[in-house]
Amino acid sequence: MEKREETIRLWFDMWLKKRDFGILDLFSENAVYTESWGPEYHGPLKIKLWFDEWNRRGTVLQWDIKQYFH
Repeated sequence: MEKREETIRLWFDMWLKKRDFGILDLFSENAVYTESWGPEYHGPLKIKLWFDEWNRRGTVLQWDIKQYFH
C-alpha cells in the first residue's frame, strides 16, 4: 500500500512543481487518463503531452491528499 501512496504523491508533486518526474514510467502503455469534465488521454505519451501543455498555461497552487482508499 505504501508504494501506491508514494506513486500518488509523486503525481501530485509533479502538478504542484510543474515538473515531470517520470510520467513515462508512471503510466503503462494502455493507461487512459480521464479529466473530470470528459477529455481522455490514451497512453503515457499523450498524458505527458497534456501535462506539459497544461502546465505552460496554468498552475496548480494547492492539491491536498486528504485520504487514501485501497
